[in-house]
Amino acid sequence: VNEVTTLAYGEIEPIEEKKNAFCQFLYSFKRANDTENFSLKRRLKSRHIQMIAIGGTIGTGLWVGSGKSLYKGGGGSVILNYALVGSAVLTTVYSLGELCVNYPVPGGYFTLASRFIDESWGFALNWLYVIGAIVNIPLELTTACMCLNYWTSINSGIWVTLFILFFLFINVFGVKGYGEIEFFMSTIKVIAVVSFIILGIVIDCGGIPTDHRGYIGTKIFEETAFLHGFHGFCAVFLSASYSYAGTEYVGLAAAETEDPKKSFPKAVKQTVYRIFIFYVLALFIVALLISGNDKRLRALSGTMASPFVLAIKDANIRALPSILNAIILISVLSAANAMFYVGSRAIHSVGAHGHGPKWFTYVDCAGRPLAAYAILFCFSCLAYLNESKQKSTIFDWLMSVSGLNTLFNWGSINLTHIRLRIAMKKQLFNVKRLAYWSPFGISGSVYGLFWCIVMMIAQFYVAIFPFGGNPSIGVLLSGVLIRACHDSSLRRS
Repeated sequence: VNEVTTLAYGEIEPIEEKKNAFCQFLYSFKRANDTENFSLKRRLKSRHIQMIAIGGTIGTGLWVGSGKSLYKGGGGSVILNYALVGSAVLTTVYSLGELCVNYPVPGGYFTLASRFIDESWGFALNWLYVIGAIVNIPLELTTACMCLNYWTSINSGIWVTLFILFFLFINVFGVKGYGEIEFFMSTIKVIAVVSFIILGIVIDCGGIPTDHRGYIGTKIFEETAFLHGFHGFCAVFLSASYSYAGTEYVGLAAAETEDPKKSFPKAVKQTVYRIFIFYVLALFIVALLISGNDKRLRALSGTMASPFVLAIKDANIRALPSILNAIILISVLSAANAMFYVGSRAIHSVGAHGHGPKWFTYVDCAGRPLAAYAILFCFSCLAYLNESKQKSTIFDWLMSVSGLNTLFNWGSINLTHIRLRIAMKKQLFNVKRLAYWSPFGISGSVYGLFWCIVMMIAQFYVAIFPFGGNPSIGVLLSGVLIRACHDSSLRRS
């Protein structure tokens, strides 16, 4: 597979003489005849990668999804789950770093899964990567419409159309524009989370004049630390895994920089900050201010049910809820934009590796995977289901699919690293000879794989015994159907 199939934060451009700007633009949409005349351009600078690494996954899961987690499991379950999942993610990212830095092959970690586990496993991972993209985009657009409903009741279909056109515009005009926009959005997200943590501490200590509750301390947290027992604890697992989805992009981005041995350790450190500051600490502050028994977490939808917005509202700070809602909207659009870019490269790679139709590999003279853009455009239209009365249910289903897909990806990364280390041990290869190695070693991958399996089991438990409902044989049968389709796809590979 040549460089045109690479899934990375880069752009493929033709190596040919410049023409008239307008003619060149029109000509660029023609199909590339000779892919050997195209080379990968690493246009994202270090500042882009570092900021995207920090703010890349601060999106729907943190701002909105954490509200339902708080309602289902209480503050204690939320903090414990996010810390546990975060620790598993940390070891996974280190393992991914060892794989990507030492084997920077086209296609990312699913190519390595084909090499170190099995071709059929790589096939499944390849498609799951695509499924993750086509599910996440309408999910983020659904949340974006919920954000706008905070201010206006304009038909959601209008907003969906504008958002889709906006994302297509960004990606059609290249990775440089994508990088600058992501840098800008990620900066806003990071500032917003840090600002909320500071504001939350002030609110909790009774430092807001308009908040007549005075000093709050840990009173609210102690009353609803753990709700609904073991079932509630398991229910929070899915939201936690969904919130951390996309963290593995750090490894892919670092592997595409000029000096991955220097850039990746920085990216890993930022992953640590993101887990223990932007998630665990921020959610701890939320748990101090919002009770898990707060009916608004369940009765309201979208950002109106965001515990971050509710915490500011309860402090009677009038202007900030709207400002925070705008920041949530930016976060959501940032996540969708990232999925548009990465998803298009994933779809192209599926065709290039022979795991899908060859027309998936359609690349124009400017290196744009137009066929992949068309596929993502079609599936983005699922967001028009916002007009359905069951949009909250749609949100839950999309988030569930995304969460389980993420767990399978993480588990596969750890299993691939375990297989690599076993092979090295049998060949008496000294790990320290590698350009970069995981400090957690094979034990870290075993730890990460263990928690991925535990989280999958917990999600099937919650699916069979729905939260607040009766056991459903339909859910169980649908799970069997999904497994049958998965096994069939493996046999075809």
